[in-house]
Amino acid sequence: MRIIDKLEEKSRMFFINKKEKSPSPSHSFWVLVQKEVADHITSWRVNILVILLAFTCLGSLYTALTGIREAASAIESDDAFLFLKLFTISDGTLPPFFIFVSFIGPLLGIALGFDAINSEYNKGTLSRLVSQPVPRDYIINAKFVAALLIISSLLFTLGLLVIALGILIIGLPPSLEEFLRVLSFLVLSVCYVAFWVNLSILLSIRFKQAATSALSSIAVWLFFTVFYSMLVSVISKAVQKKQAIPSTNQVIENQEFIQNLMRLSPSQLYSEATTTLLTPSVRSLGPLTMEQVIGAIPSALPYGQSLLLITPQLIGIFAATLLCFGLSYFLFMRKEIRS
Repeated sequence: MRIIDKLEEKSRMFFINKKEKSPSPSHSFWVLVQKEVADHITSWRVNILVILLAFTCLGSLYTALTGIREAASAIESDDAFLFLKLFTISDGTLPPFFIFVSFIGPLLGIALGFDAINSEYNKGTLSRLVSQPVPRDYIINAKFVAALLIISSLLFTLGLLVIALGILIIGLPPSLEEFLRVLSFLVLSVCYVAFWVNLSILLSIRFKQAATSALSSIAVWLFFTVFYSMLVSVISKAVQKKQAIPSTNQVIENQEFIQNLMRLSPSQLYSEATTTLLTPSVRSLGPLTMEQVIGAIPSALPYGQSLLLITPQLIGIFAATLLCFGLSYFLFMRKEIRS
């Protein structure tokens, strides 16, 4: 009997140790994230966009440094945000840093997500992955987290590189407020690119072919970047023709209406938010009357007031990102996996 008891005890300890060594759900999730990150790093299209973004941002830094002396002589002593000029000024040959991020960032987000689901569905790997003891929502969550890690690493690396090169060349470190503004700009840029990642993942779930989802994502980006402003200008001209001699209140109402239409575009929300963060002299994002302008002190806004001014823009970008992610999650959980 003692031998049987010892065997039972050994078998019980064996199964306990085996249970302890089995991977936990959180471990399986991070394994999926590591696999997605490795796929993105070894992808040629992602590497080409990363190299393009890095070279264009360094080129914009060079043009900013060539014009930093004129900018330093033009600013006043009580409004000297010299370090922020590295992200906003240019000599005319290349756009500034934040313009490049707003233009190439969405392309990077689309490249990270346009074939996230449909490529694995067409290859048959998605059904084999779901057959494993892995929760289904881990798949889409891991794809989004992996893309977010790639975007965050890239943008923060470029932003900190610009700060480091600026310190070496200018010889002055940024103030605490300037550093907070640049950090907020980088966080906002990550969220803006994450919106395009979620949109491309949503289209990759909706369409079976990767080429269709890629073209659809690029079409949405082109519409909001190029054609949407043209459409709004046509609407503004149609509104102005209906009013022969508009009053001051009607002009302000028309400007607010047109501006609210423009703010339906994520690129417009991002542009207004980044301009306010990187240019502390911006005190308003809407039309002002003469009564509001007279008596105002021409000075820079504090960091907290700038954040308060762009709160609607921040909420709009976060809401659009969460909406796309929620729709992607809902459609993926209801999608038929079997080919």
